[in-house]
Amino acid sequence: MEIIDKALEFEQRKHTFKTTSERIESSREVKSLILSINDIYKKEKDPELMDLMKRLTAIKQKIEKRLKGRP
Repeated sequence: MEIIDKALEFEQRKHTFKTTSERIESSREVKSLILSINDIYKKEKDPELMDLMKRLTAIKQKIEKRLKGRP
């Protein structure tokens, strides 16, 4: 379960991004983690995986909100 370990490590990491490119890289990384966990979830139906995906999605939404900026 290397993917789950990577996801938990990403969740614990500080999310202070200095540049736009760091935000983009982080957004892409969390997206790939969510999709990988989703593939595992489809097979196992473990509710803990769903909770992990929800937490990662919340982080991803915050990153993307910061990327889009204010109108």
